Amino acid sequence: MTAKYKDGGAGALRRSEPKSMLPDRSGILTEQRNPRSMNLHQLSVAESVRLICREDIAIIDAMAKAQPVLTAFIEAVEPRFARGGRLIYIGAGTSGRLGVLDASECPPTFRVPPHRVVGIIAGGDGALRRSSEGMEDDPEGARPELEKLSLTVDDSLLGIASGGTTPYVLGALRIAKELSPAMLTGLLVCSPLPQPPHADHMILIETGPEVLTGSTRMKAGTATKMALNIISTVLMVRTGCVYQNLMVDLKASNAKLRDRAARIIGTLTGLSRADSLALLDEAEGDLKAAIVMHRRKVNRAAALETLRRSGGWLDRALHEN
Repeated sequence: MTAKYKDGGAGALRRSEPKSMLPDRSGILTEQRNPRSMNLHQLSVAESVRLICREDIAIIDAMAKAQPVLTAFIEAVEPRFARGGRLIYIGAGTSGRLGVLDASECPPTFRVPPHRVVGIIAGGDGALRRSSEGMEDDPEGARPELEKLSLTVDDSLLGIASGGTTPYVLGALRIAKELSPAMLTGLLVCSPLPQPPHADHMILIETGPEVLTGSTRMKAGTATKMALNIISTVLMVRTGCVYQNLMVDLKASNAKLRDRAARIIGTLTGLSRADSLALLDEAEGDLKAAIVMHRRKVNRAAALETLRRSGGWLDRALHEN
């Protein structure tokens, strides 16, 4: 039986409810004890490091098995995102932080507007630095944030919950379908469980019990980060943000990225470093425009127009008749 909580979802039981009413999560794989780490407290530093590194090997196997479901989810998101829809991550605790992290890395890496990849965490931005884990118990907690987004049929929402039982995340999937029934939803978990009714896609990355029992910031967290890397990177590749294996849509907003942009220009044009930097300045920091300007011998305005006609794809812009 599911525990009932006070209005506001702080996670506290009603005074009339006994503690035995708390959901029993002992059957969840990520909550199991790992038989290989039973003597963790007795291990030396070297032995502890060796054990954790050995356990992390399981992540690679789990990711390999998850390839088909990751592919299916990305293929479903792609046409929606290409039409202007958003990719929205939502989670609590570590899962929420990882979603916000991946979303925040997309603008500088792919120059995608911040509103296109959105990260929502239970408890808001303050929960990124300070734990507010009690917020995850409220199945209605995500409603204000989701209502503000004005969800559409082209949006895609991925709930992230290692154990797959977080009320905040499961509630978010239900709320999203209430607000926009035809939008795409998915749930990323690290423990086998039945597919929830409001999740169109189920992504299982079965990493097994943690070295430190229940600490899903470890194997489950690492696998989650890897999965989100794959989802966002492949999606950006498929929507024209990458040429060859170069991040030609990066935002040259600091010295490191400006250096990388100059090296990409030099690689694709044969220009010297000094000339690449000068061309980047002439293009007002727009890396794609700079490459088109040089290769097609046009000014910035003409390069931008060519890119617009090409849907932002650099290869199409370079070979446009």
